[in-house]
Amino acid sequence: MQVALARRTVTPFGLWVFGAAASAPMVVLAGGIVATYATTRVSALPLVFVVVAGVVALLAVGYTALARQVGHAAAYYGILAHGLGRGWGVAAGLVALIAYNAIQTSLFGLFGATLAAQLGGAWWVWAGIAVAVVAVVGVRAIVLSTRVLAAVLAVSLLIVAAFTLAGLGQPANGGLSWEGFDASGLAVSGIGGAVAFCVAAFMGVDAPGSFMEEAIDRRSVGRATIAAVLVLGGVYAAAAWAMGVATGPEAAADAAADPAGGLPFSVLEGIGGAWVPLAQVVLVFAIVTSMLAFHSVIARYVFAMAREGVLPASLARTGTATRVSAPRGGSLTQTGVAAVVVGGFALAGANPVAVMFTWLSTLGAMGLLCLLLAASVAAMMAPASVRGQKVGLWEWRLAPGLATAGGTVVLALMVGNVGSLLGAPPESLEPFLLPAILAATALAGGAWAAHMRRSRPEVYAGIGRGTPSTHAVPDAISVSI
Repeated sequence: MQVALARRTVTPFGLWVFGAAASAPMVVLAGGIVATYATTRVSALPLVFVVVAGVVALLAVGYTALARQVGHAAAYYGILAHGLGRGWGVAAGLVALIAYNAIQTSLFGLFGATLAAQLGGAWWVWAGIAVAVVAVVGVRAIVLSTRVLAAVLAVSLLIVAAFTLAGLGQPANGGLSWEGFDASGLAVSGIGGAVAFCVAAFMGVDAPGSFMEEAIDRRSVGRATIAAVLVLGGVYAAAAWAMGVATGPEAAADAAADPAGGLPFSVLEGIGGAWVPLAQVVLVFAIVTSMLAFHSVIARYVFAMAREGVLPASLARTGTATRVSAPRGGSLTQTGVAAVVVGGFALAGANPVAVMFTWLSTLGAMGLLCLLLAASVAAMMAPASVRGQKVGLWEWRLAPGLATAGGTVVLALMVGNVGSLLGAPPESLEPFLLPAILAATALAGGAWAAHMRRSRPEVYAGIGRGTPSTHAVPDAISVSI
């Protein structure tokens, strides 16, 4: 009998919730959109969100098509192992662990700084409390996490909708301006940085792919992922447009850069003072639920890779004595990593937002974009035995081909403008440390796979192929009975 996750416990709606909650709409509104206006001074930010959402949606087509066929909890690891080769799979698994851990851990810096500004105290104390909370919830059954994420996401979307209506209802120039959707606004110097910021806003929407083993319906993973991208793309574009209308497109950058301006909360004040404290509280909860979503994905990667012997087998532990439960070993490992990283930044005296959040989140977003690109290539190159009998031209050829072309341009813009994302001087070489880390991790994964091929051929042969048979593992409801 094989150790496994709890089958048929995540509904199609639950999959969508994980993807949308990981992206954290409240964090994008209060942090991402404001910072993008202030840093890049691109007035056509709403249009940038629309374009980037289209590219990410195309990238998700090949990714989810392969994820559905492979059905692996460590999605990128399994996808590339089947589509490009086992060595590529191990490289992708390690890059995914670096990327997801970087994004998840970066949020502790943002959380600590937010509460320290509101309530006082050291940021790392609040971050430590968040580490403990995520650790406790992370080892529980996935149903609990889904309920928490759904509740916070619903209120977050309500607040973002209220902000959008408030901004559009209070135009600075006396009427609605459509400058935010003017294509000529894309031909400006800051466009590369704006694209990079927008890409980072969507990272996390690929989370449903890691719940394939627990999904009630595998076919719903593709719909949930792409729906999350399109819904969030519309939400973010509308919110960015409303911010530009409320401040005036020509003044949006200056208003966003002014700490005294109080965006986006100053706009919410126009529809009632109660919205501001509600938004501030929900922002804190949204950061925590985003952490929890990424934590859940990381735990599944560690569990699935350990189950196959690529990582230490002791990490493939579940939460109870039964064979089907939450990935306790992976969850505790991720908590340990987060605690060490938070402690390291605290001891170094680093700024929790300008250094910890900005650098780590950028590293994570860059890594996940590379993985989405690799998944599109894998979809086009996957053998017929992986694709299945029904081969759709759109999901296996056209969409991945378009996604590879568009994603390559977006990645080039992101890497080329990483210095502006990090606030580094133009002549500094520090920003190129991030792509170097990802490249070194991928090479290390390939080298580890080659070592296993020589010394542990039985483990190498099972890379990406350790998901239990559907008939070998009972549904969770059967276990409870």
